[in-house]
Amino acid sequence: MASKEIIRKAYVEHVLKEGEKPKSVYIFAKKHKMAEEEFYKFYGSFDAIESDVWVDAFTQTIGEIKQQEIWTEYSSREKALSFFYSFFEFMKSRRSFAIYSLANFKKGLGTPTALKEAKQHFSAFANDIISEGLASKELAERKFISNKYDEVLWLQFSFLLNFWVKDESAGFEKTDEAIEKGINVTFDLFQHSPIDNLLDYGKFLAQNSGFNFSFK
Repeated sequence: MASKEIIRKAYVEHVLKEGEKPKSVYIFAKKHKMAEEEFYKFYGSFDAIESDVWVDAFTQTIGEIKQQEIWTEYSSREKALSFFYSFFEFMKSRRSFAIYSLANFKKGLGTPTALKEAKQHFSAFANDIISEGLASKELAERKFISNKYDEVLWLQFSFLLNFWVKDESAGFEKTDEAIEKGINVTFDLFQHSPIDNLLDYGKFLAQNSGFNFSFK
């Protein structure tokens, strides 16, 4: 009897051995001793399986870090760091698949098709921790900008994913360093800064320009 997990595992093993997708669902199903209709009970295509592998990585990572006893005490920055460290630790056993999957995507600014559904899970998580940060004043509320913080974190994720794929350091130590530096810089930008104070002062002056300052 076929199951979602069995089909997903068989697909991953195939692409890692052959370096390409199966020729057809019919051939794939026959090879793994299942009826073709059994495959379609769980997936509509091979692309759907690939997408599901990435979704599973995101949902498992998010689920596990939220089970940590200290989770509720973390700041938004610490929650982001926890996700990134945990995600790439989780992906170590799936690195070969990640390399295969990303190699089949044409380089550009868009999100790889295989990651589009996973991105929705990431964005929901990112928006949750950002909302908490804005509510606690850890992060700066900026008109037209703060509602894009989740996109900035996704760009950071995309950079780190590509960095990790190319990282040849022992234990991927350079990736850990890139995570620490990248997320800290990003959250520094999200927080209040001297520029915010300068803008607030400029706004104050503009709103109160009717005052007549005199040194007579």
